[in-house]
Amino acid sequence: MKGRSILLDEIGGRKAAALMEDGRLEDLLIDPPDERPMPGAICRGVVDRQMKGQGGVFLRLPEGRAFLRQAKGLRPGQGLLVQVTGYAEEGKAVPVTPRILFKSRLAILTPEAPGLNVSRAIRDEAERDRLLEILHDGMEGAPEGLGAILRSAAEGADPEAVAEDIAAQRALAEAILSEPADGVPELFLDGPDSHALAWRDWPEPDDLDDRPGCFDDHGVPEAIAALAGPEALPGGGSVHVEPTRALTAVDVNTGADSSPAAGLKANIAAARALPRLLRLRGLAGQIVVDFAPMPKKDRVALEQVMKAAFRADAVETTFVGWTPLGHAELTRKRERLPLSETLAP
Repeated sequence: MKGRSILLDEIGGRKAAALMEDGRLEDLLIDPPDERPMPGAICRGVVDRQMKGQGGVFLRLPEGRAFLRQAKGLRPGQGLLVQVTGYAEEGKAVPVTPRILFKSRLAILTPEAPGLNVSRAIRDEAERDRLLEILHDGMEGAPEGLGAILRSAAEGADPEAVAEDIAAQRALAEAILSEPADGVPELFLDGPDSHALAWRDWPEPDDLDDRPGCFDDHGVPEAIAALAGPEALPGGGSVHVEPTRALTAVDVNTGADSSPAAGLKANIAAARALPRLLRLRGLAGQIVVDFAPMPKKDRVALEQVMKAAFRADAVETTFVGWTPLGHAELTRKRERLPLSETLAP
């Protein structure tokens, strides 16, 4: 099936969303199998204790505990507004930040970061001026320090729809920001589930299918099952992605042709495929890539391809460098649960 399709269904009784492009699974979101805090949730946390040597503090949340990095001047028992930024590794606290964002499909409101802006992805000056005018009208009289950004999805959108989106996010932000900092741990806003997240963050689709069982009709279960094996590359090469407890290992093979030219070709194809392979598997943390053998002089070109591929990905990923053994090292933000964990009964 040609074009971009968003599918909204369930897996194991939990909400799930799939993004298909020209019949290939490009992204997958599944609600977690338990009641853990979802990324994007906003709550009042209460300082528990300082972590000496780590520059952070543990917080008590309504459910469980959180860890706030680079926290100074906080005292035990003090309350503060925080937002969940990702999922915790097994046995660790949930990561949170005091830098709250109120994010919708069209707008992002930014407390303590004043200023009104439009996404740089919108390049048409007339359109930028149109959107800025709507934004200024919508934010007139807003509390001091509350800024806003219109996202790329606002380009060409109906002015009333943009104004309504801004108004809804502003009302939500003002209500939550007015809550007293001190008090018991309390949840003020749930993080978005997979259906809401797909609507908010995925590009406008050519088709939307929310019929029960639509995953089966579009081959989603088969695409998920295929993730357990290697990914074929053009020219006969392949990529193997193997998560371990400490890191994720990626191995690139050229196939029958082991020439330097084949190695570079396979490596470039693997670098372009890597964001999708990690995204679908929900893998993050330390990533080590064992590329196929190639001359050192080709590393610069490969780095450029890899960095460009990850810039287009929604999950923040950083290229760290090359190891003495010639492996590429990456770090990836833990915004999702591993697929193996979300599929667990």
